[in-house]
Amino acid sequence: MTISSVSTAPAAGIPARSLRRGRMLAVLLAAPFMAQADATIANAATPSIRVGLGASGAALELVIGGYLIAFAVLLITGARLGQTHGYRRVFLLGVGMFTLASLACGLAPSPVLLIAARVVQGSAAALMFPQALTGIQLHFTGPVRVRAIGRYAIALSAGAVTGQILGGALISANLAGTGWRAIFLINVPVGLLVLGAASRWLPADERRASRSLDRPGVVALSVAVLLLVLPLMLGQAEGWPGWAWASMAASAPAFAVFLAAERRAAARGGSPLVNVTVLARPPVAWALLTLVLTTGSYYALLFTLAQYLQTGLGDSALVSGLILVPWVAAFGLAGQLARRLPARTAPAVPAAGCLLLAVAYLAISAALFAGQHGNLLMTVLLGAGGLGLGLQFSTLIGHLTTSVPGDYAPDISGVATTAMQIGAALSVAAIGTLYLSLAAHPGAGHATHAYAITAVFLGVVASIAILTARLATRRTAA
Repeated sequence: MTISSVSTAPAAGIPARSLRRGRMLAVLLAAPFMAQADATIANAATPSIRVGLGASGAALELVIGGYLIAFAVLLITGARLGQTHGYRRVFLLGVGMFTLASLACGLAPSPVLLIAARVVQGSAAALMFPQALTGIQLHFTGPVRVRAIGRYAIALSAGAVTGQILGGALISANLAGTGWRAIFLINVPVGLLVLGAASRWLPADERRASRSLDRPGVVALSVAVLLLVLPLMLGQAEGWPGWAWASMAASAPAFAVFLAAERRAAARGGSPLVNVTVLARPPVAWALLTLVLTTGSYYALLFTLAQYLQTGLGDSALVSGLILVPWVAAFGLAGQLARRLPARTAPAVPAAGCLLLAVAYLAISAALFAGQHGNLLMTVLLGAGGLGLGLQFSTLIGHLTTSVPGDYAPDISGVATTAMQIGAALSVAAIGTLYLSLAAHPGAGHATHAYAITAVFLGVVASIAILTARLATRRTAA
């Protein structure tokens, strides 16, 4: 079935095909938006959860980390399941699980059950999330795909920031006395709405090349990602104990075992979980590394900026969320700008976006060192950073999806998203630890100095991404 065969009535003045595409895209983008929002929304609720459920510090870490770990571990498997069982079917399954898990989170009577529900919620997010990019790659082409990817980028960034803002607003509102539970219960009506819309507007799964799943690959990859991500998520709060370092060290040979297993599966003519040959192509490999660096710097910014504004300067959680609104707005504007640029400039845009991102980070540092730390200036510079990240992200995702045939959509979707999650965990662990150590002494002055230094490191990461982005698009330019 093609997009044009889905039966819906067109609105007046809007071509039927465009309307169907718009509805389909809106449904697909609900998945990354909800997944990203719930990755950050619980941060604002941890004090309330501690009081309401009598949760310990370790339990609160797992409320946050359990979701993120399950999400990161299962993303590639979720993408592959979309290929073996149909992306529409897996999307519906993921949204349904996410909705039920959200209900369980909102009704959880104890920390243990809340943690368990959050793990299921993260697993469900891993099922629904990659189907969005897979659906875009399969059903959108040319300029329409460019626009769709631009909106996909907005959904990712807006989801993360919305989670922070919405979490604080819902807890402050204490709707019907639900307190922190509202941040999870709100997903129930939203999830039901998405399920209904997806059932009606997503095209039926056209075909499935294979119903087999590389189970040894799933196990090997899950173990490798878990060994790396678990200590990155929890090690900082635990003071980096020995098990965290041992786990990260063990992840390297675990990834080597996974890659060897995938090569053996491909050599036998099987269906590996990840097509290593495709991902090893220089345009793909360099693009993935660029996404790791830039996305990682963004999540490190989210974490450290919240710490700086709330703990260092005493601002509210709502203020620290609202200050990022210009970032999201500029990020969205970037996608619209990118598709209007001449085609001949396309290979240079990702590197130019990384350059603007690096300049924004370094300008924030320079302003803080100069004593200019008002929210207005910070907002302007964050807007510039969002524009740079958006230019890079929109064009680089477009580059990735055109660098491989459509049959490899799950490989790109799952691996790109997993790479970004690992980059986020690495950056938050490294740069977050840097900021917290520099800001150990109380007072706004110490916090400002610490954040100025932190912004320099963010600028260095973005500067490295300038080179990797250029390497990613070098062959396109040739």
